[in-house]
Amino acid sequence: MLRVEKLAAAYGASQTLFDVSFQLGAGEVVTLLGRNGMGKTTTIRAIMGLLPSQGGRITGGAISFDGTALPPLAAHRIARLGLGLVPEGRQVFPTLTVEENLIATARPGRWTLDGAYALFPRLRERRRNLGRNLSGGEQQMLAIGRALMTNPRLLILDEATEGLAPLIRAEIWAVLARLKSEGQSILLIDKNLSAVLKLADRHVIIERGRSVWEGTSAALAAAPELREQYLHV
Repeated sequence: MLRVEKLAAAYGASQTLFDVSFQLGAGEVVTLLGRNGMGKTTTIRAIMGLLPSQGGRITGGAISFDGTALPPLAAHRIARLGLGLVPEGRQVFPTLTVEENLIATARPGRWTLDGAYALFPRLRERRRNLGRNLSGGEQQMLAIGRALMTNPRLLILDEATEGLAPLIRAEIWAVLARLKSEGQSILLIDKNLSAVLKLADRHVIIERGRSVWEGTSAALAAAPELREQYLHV
């Protein structure tokens, strides 16, 4: 479904990505792992066509989705191919209500308002509240619900549970497990290694702008020296 080959990218004169390569098949959950500043978010921005808005550019390599080359498509055209993003920092619309956030970018398909509210009942309770008046956990639920309302074939989450309370994190992991069981393809960034080892099919480790390892959860769990070298601070 998604193919990233020898991706290179830069912000101004500063090269950030040098050689990132991985694939994601239909129905798979794949994570991008690595310490802060190694290029994970830049990789997501490159996939979604968001680098130009951040002052960046792709300098090499290729990205394709079901055989369609993503660069140089604009971000809205990439989204319409079936890629839904839950961005780092949530980025909900602060002056729209929960319900307005959910329907603002909705597209026809399985996911409707009722479906989003069933997935996150708290959003139904808060549907008339403005985005800026939600807690961090509620905003993350809203960001996930908003992305699902685009009815994506591939759901991408950048820092899925960062900064959230333990109960909220557990709820989001349960939701992602449910989505996986229903066949949703997911590309995920998160620092909670124990959670992603249970959820994901495969992991890609990025170190200083290069993909340096790829393997299953079982392989990563059995390699403490790998986790120490690339993932621990």
